[in-house]
Amino acid sequence: MFTYVKYLAFITISISLINCKSEVKEVHTYFGGKIIHPKSDHVILYSMDQAIDTFYLDENNNFFGELKIASEGLFYFTHGYENQYLYLQPNDSLLLRLNTWDFDESLVFAGKGADRNNVLIDCFLEEERESNSTYEFNKLEPKNFKEKFDSLIKDKLFLYDEYVKTHPEESNGYRKVLKVALTYPLYARLEKYPMIHAKLTESDKLPEINKSFYDYRKSVEIDDDSLIYYPPYSKYVRNHLYNETYSLGYTPMKKNYTANFTSDLLTIIHKKISHEDTKNAFLKQTILSHFFNKSSCNLNQVPFDKFLKFSSDEEDKNQVRNLISDTQSILLNSKLVEFSINDYLDTPRSIHDLIKGKNAFLFFWSPEYVSEPYLVSRINFLSNTYQNIAFIPIKIDGVKTERIEKLDIKAQFYLADDSSANQFLTSKMPRSILVNKQGKVMNGYASISSPNLDEYLMNLNKLK
Repeated sequence: MFTYVKYLAFITISISLINCKSEVKEVHTYFGGKIIHPKSDHVILYSMDQAIDTFYLDENNNFFGELKIASEGLFYFTHGYENQYLYLQPNDSLLLRLNTWDFDESLVFAGKGADRNNVLIDCFLEEERESNSTYEFNKLEPKNFKEKFDSLIKDKLFLYDEYVKTHPEESNGYRKVLKVALTYPLYARLEKYPMIHAKLTESDKLPEINKSFYDYRKSVEIDDDSLIYYPPYSKYVRNHLYNETYSLGYTPMKKNYTANFTSDLLTIIHKKISHEDTKNAFLKQTILSHFFNKSSCNLNQVPFDKFLKFSSDEEDKNQVRNLISDTQSILLNSKLVEFSINDYLDTPRSIHDLIKGKNAFLFFWSPEYVSEPYLVSRINFLSNTYQNIAFIPIKIDGVKTERIEKLDIKAQFYLADDSSANQFLTSKMPRSILVNKQGKVMNGYASISSPNLDEYLMNLNKLK
């Protein structure tokens, strides 16, 4: 599984920079690399959710810089709309090479600290392959499924022991991360098994599972704030929390989570997660993802009240309060209110004039929540699928006057600061409004990414 032969001939950054010395012994940590087919002019390095440095590419698409890090740990870098994780220690001189056309598969490291990071990338890629190849195991009965995964876990622990044996210099911090990278994706799939099994076997109830099925939980942490932004860890915790909620007696939910389920899940998060920032992050992710998945302005207040009670993050709470207010500003089956949007000739346009006599999908979006490549792909797909609907993306935040190059400029708009539409977009989160040819609102708060959106679009598309 662990491969070290795929990275040699790259990066022409001066080695003298990496090996610089001083009479006074100091800690120097360096990070750099080469980006092939760059998507932007920079790379940003993060610790937890905080950006700690920005590196700009030179004329050869190389970047390089010294870091000021006091201790080792997980970091991640972003370039364009993609990211990947690193484990850095003081005195590392880590260089990467990646091709954005094949981001994760092409990513390799060299320099001091390379071995441990190439191993983590191998773990990531192996997990993606394994997840696809073992998905059908979910059809098995619990005993047989568990046997399959016990065997996989045994293999992962063997790989872990072998690496530790051959790399005795590795720190306890890195060993912990490596074990998470190897085993937690498997634990996450064990937690998800009951729901996927019910789906694949078309059952209306979850399988009966012996308590020993979850014996691994005795050695698994779900409340480590230092790992909460690391996908193998956060995915396990999320699956565990959902599984705990289902165990209260809920049946499989095919389209939407009920208000009671969401409320119970929020309570379990509150009880199980003690670290404040981690708890707040899970609470916010849960309430928002369940709302947007529903893809409707019909809002049950009970889970929102519970979120506002449990969260201690005032910024999150204000945003959710604004979201609640926004849902109440556009009423189902009412005439769409008048407001103006600007085209890219900077001309204000009346929304009533623009969509008169058309079935319309108005998508208010912000680059903070929606990437341009996703928006282009999604709008093009929906436009081709539902040809009796006019799809109109409207930028509400960020640098509004920067249009999307790969979409027809005549079909793009942005919201001026003085537009009355800002009154129902106070949360600044994405919002889709579906309007029929008579100007009546058919859905006041749809989500462009929800699987439930298609039903609304199919009904709108049929209207003459």
